[in-house]
Amino acid sequence: MNTGDLDKTDIGILRLLQQDALLSNKQLALELNKSTATIHERVRRLKTEGYIKRSVAILDGKKIGKSLIAYSQVQLKEHTDSALSGFEKEVVKFPEVMECYHMTGAFDFILRIVISDMDAYHNFLRSKLAQLSNIGTVQSFFVMSEIKTETAYPF
Repeated sequence: MNTGDLDKTDIGILRLLQQDALLSNKQLALELNKSTATIHERVRRLKTEGYIKRSVAILDGKKIGKSLIAYSQVQLKEHTDSALSGFEKEVVKFPEVMECYHMTGAFDFILRIVISDMDAYHNFLRSKLAQLSNIGTVQSFFVMSEIKTETAYPF
């Protein structure tokens, strides 16, 4: 699947839903000048074909006490398929890890870790991340301020 499979109406639906996933089919239809039935069928198809993975509420981390964001680069000791898979299987279990990417370059993975404060990060590092087998090096960077946070893909 790629955007070549999408027409102007599909792209319009995706744009609008990325800004507000709670828009009703009626509201989408009005905005896109289409019938509600057409929009309903299009949204259903976009979900079925995997263009829309899920709909979520985006929370304010500071208001829920998760104000410290760390980007941690992780280098593993071994790089066998089982070693990489083992790390992936374990790290996704940690609720503090919001994102995990397997990377090219000097480090194997980059994690976005969200915690309440530096004490919570220290505890996470020592009692969870460092306890995983095969951890070599961890280098962390802390966010001082968020300049731009976007969840919507541009079209």
